[in-house]
Amino acid sequence: MSFRRSLVFSASFFFLLFHGAFSFYLPGVAPQDFQKGDQLQVKVNKLTSTKTQLPYTYYSLPYCRPAKILDSAENLGEVLRGDRIENSHYVFKMREPQMCNIVCKLKLDAQSAKEFKEKIDDEYRVNMILDNLPLVVPIKRPDQDSTVYQLGFHVGLKGQYSGSKEEKYFIHNHLSFTVKYHRDLLTESARIVGFEVKPFSVKHEYDGNWGENTRLTTCDPHTKHTVVNSNTPQEVEENKEIIFTYDVEFEESDVKWASRWDAYLLMNDDQIHWFSIVNSLMIVLFLSGMVAMIMLRTLYRDISKYNELETQEEAQEETGWKLVHGDVFRPPNNSDLLCVYVGTGVQFFFMILVTMIFAVLGFLSPSNRGGLMTAMLLLWVFMGIFAGYASSRLYKMFKGTEWKSISLRTATLFPATVSAVFFVLNALIWGEKSSGAVPFGTMFALIFLWFGISVPLVFVGGYVGFKKPAIENPVKTNKIPRQIPEQAWYMNPVFSVLIGGILPFGAVFIELFFILTSIWLNQFYYIFGFLFLVFAILMVTCAEITIVLCYFQLCSEDYLWWWRSYLTSGSSALYLFLYATFYFFTKLEITKLVSAILYFGYMLIVSYAFFVVTGTIGFYACFWFTRLIYSSVKID
Repeated sequence: MSFRRSLVFSASFFFLLFHGAFSFYLPGVAPQDFQKGDQLQVKVNKLTSTKTQLPYTYYSLPYCRPAKILDSAENLGEVLRGDRIENSHYVFKMREPQMCNIVCKLKLDAQSAKEFKEKIDDEYRVNMILDNLPLVVPIKRPDQDSTVYQLGFHVGLKGQYSGSKEEKYFIHNHLSFTVKYHRDLLTESARIVGFEVKPFSVKHEYDGNWGENTRLTTCDPHTKHTVVNSNTPQEVEENKEIIFTYDVEFEESDVKWASRWDAYLLMNDDQIHWFSIVNSLMIVLFLSGMVAMIMLRTLYRDISKYNELETQEEAQEETGWKLVHGDVFRPPNNSDLLCVYVGTGVQFFFMILVTMIFAVLGFLSPSNRGGLMTAMLLLWVFMGIFAGYASSRLYKMFKGTEWKSISLRTATLFPATVSAVFFVLNALIWGEKSSGAVPFGTMFALIFLWFGISVPLVFVGGYVGFKKPAIENPVKTNKIPRQIPEQAWYMNPVFSVLIGGILPFGAVFIELFFILTSIWLNQFYYIFGFLFLVFAILMVTCAEITIVLCYFQLCSEDYLWWWRSYLTSGSSALYLFLYATFYFFTKLEITKLVSAILYFGYMLIVSYAFFVVTGTIGFYACFWFTRLIYSSVKID
């Protein structure tokens, strides 16, 4: 059975790459069968808001608490995301509807009322989980005959009574749950395939004194009187009583367990993604044509020497890059730093590549909460061996001798920079008492992964790479550097570098919009098939634009290509950060200073990582190109 399943997964993977749209989904947990009457335990997760980006635990608000709060085991990715999964008072019995169950009664003091009002102001949502399915609020689209799902329900809302201008705060204290299940006709067992809610704000009333057997007059299962609207809402004010209640109904569904996430991940914008792919492919074809013309002209004329029919202008153009053969492989300034950045870029590249493959196969689907971040962190750690190998190989080619020094810098430069920013941001989150703050235990685990596993692996890779024979250049380097002639304005390093980053960014910016939306607007991102194709296109674009600009640079007798090749494609990170700034002001409604600092801090880290990856791809493309063209000619 497992062999057949693996064949299905492999087939799905190749189907995805060629037909391109949706990632194949592997469930994050094994299916669980429930018999009628089995207990269903609803778990509560963090409170989230797109306005503040600061998650809080469910019980940070004075909601009804069980006798003992139990934390569910969380992986590294969940902790870093701020997930805090705990038990709750909401307990159902499979396929046994319940009406107007009373959870508890609270009387708000000044502090509790203030906390609820602040969360309502910031549009916080309550997230719950049942059988690994997140709670959603179904919303009918008025313009289309379709339903979209909003993750979690709002803590409450602000509104005015008719005839009054005073704005009041109302809490959602009655939850009408719908549990959808798929039934096995043979065994009568059922699997949960949907978990929905309609929240209401209701000022519950009752007769007499409050006790265990108190019956509400606004919501009574004995009289079949249930809540259907919020016409008499529950205010949030000091000394107000709030009674929390819920209904549960069970609805049989034709959706099978393996497809239960499809409704959550419904994508109605696949045409936009296809436009993104086509747009990117057009850029690649244009650049590929230019590279092909350069390669054909250069190599053909090198092999055939100088054709008698060529004009003097063409001969002068072609000899431009040959004139610098004695300087083109001269080690650049700050060559050690270049080696470090190239090694780090290789580490990132392999991390992204392996993560993408796992994601496309479905192992990192949204059902596997925190799986994507956990996988990226662990892969980053274990790919350190490639970082050490790449940096030390390049370092030895530059006649370096201290491989331990270069390995240490490779292992620490990027992580130390990111850690410094991360610690500052984490301190700000701590100050806001948010569950997004990384606990000390997790911090220790991250430091252990870095120094206990990543650093040793970088040294292992550095040792192996340095023991390899040095890469030999195809031409010898002169002892005295050649003077670089005055360059045209368009060959100015700053100008050409900035121009070089536009096309790689243009190849990915549409997909970037969806990624930012999923991160900052609390939506699922699962179309890793599209993302894999876009990443492949990004690699080709970075390589080709760097080769084209490197060729023009060498033709103008400027042999300082090492750093410029890295910066040319790496400058796309600048455009990514500028786009993130544009996205902040046009799509987000963040008003708090701390939240804005968090946004720009994290986007700075992302842009820095993007710079390292794209720069390394451009560097290696240019390195391969220069070695190829100079090995194709015989220099006297």
